[in-house]
Amino acid sequence: MSNSNDTLVTEFILLGFPELCHLQGLLFGIFLTIYVVTVLENMVIIGTIGASQQLHTPMYFFLANLSVLETVYTTVTVPKLLAGLVTGVRAISFSGCLTQLFLFLSLGSSECFLLATMACDRYLAICRPLHYPALMGQRPCLHLALSAWLGGFLASFVSTALISHLRFCGPNVLNHFFCDISPILQLSCSDTTAIETLDFVAALAVLATSLLVTTVSYAHILATVLRMPGRGGRRKAFSTCTSHLLVVVIFYTTTIFMYARPRAISSFSLNKLVSVVYSVVTPLLNPIIYCLRNRDIREALAKILQGPRPS
Repeated sequence: MSNSNDTLVTEFILLGFPELCHLQGLLFGIFLTIYVVTVLENMVIIGTIGASQQLHTPMYFFLANLSVLETVYTTVTVPKLLAGLVTGVRAISFSGCLTQLFLFLSLGSSECFLLATMACDRYLAICRPLHYPALMGQRPCLHLALSAWLGGFLASFVSTALISHLRFCGPNVLNHFFCDISPILQLSCSDTTAIETLDFVAALAVLATSLLVTTVSYAHILATVLRMPGRGGRRKAFSTCTSHLLVVVIFYTTTIFMYARPRAISSFSLNKLVSVVYSVVTPLLNPIIYCLRNRDIREALAKILQGPRPS
């Protein structure tokens, strides 16, 4: 992705958490546990939705997509972090770093679009129930999911391509536990002003667009729910939507803090903490918040575990 004549640095060193060097073993155990539990949670959700005919609906189709996305999302960064903690080898090649950066940004952008799509799905289900079956058929759902995935990858391509052509003269130590835009730009000996501006505009476009769609959808949902005559209907509608809203708040709060700013950040201590929240902790909590507390998924999982009843 880069011209060798323009790049003197051939690898980067991921600094990780030097301030916690005396706790490397504990950090390894914590991150390994979180990673394994996250992957298992999402695999259970994907398997349950795939095996249960009653869950073959648009809402659970998008939830399965979210589970796939977050499994890959955590796999992009956490295994490399674990390898560095256990072996002490934290080097990553220049091309490997750019690949990690591109995948991380793309999947994060795709999650923004997917959360907005899920908000639209809930809006149609609650506010337009008579039109919902026709509007959210199998083909429209597939197109919406593909658009969310492809949109995220397209949104991150230009920034990553431009970064690949920057010059890196040294030092090559990234003050982070994965390859992110701000610490990479800090090491470049080229003028990064244009890329910083482009990255800010791209991040703002992705976040603002998806957040606007999500906010408008839930504003309409709230207005519709408050007009429902019975408490039972209101309770069911709120129960369906509160989990999504909680996920949205956690995700957008951390990502807006990290990426919707016009300048590269010079101090990374707080940024690494926020990065741990949205890249490691949030994918762990999302399956619990979103799915495992969902009655339909729990009932479907219980049926799968019980097996077929003897005739």
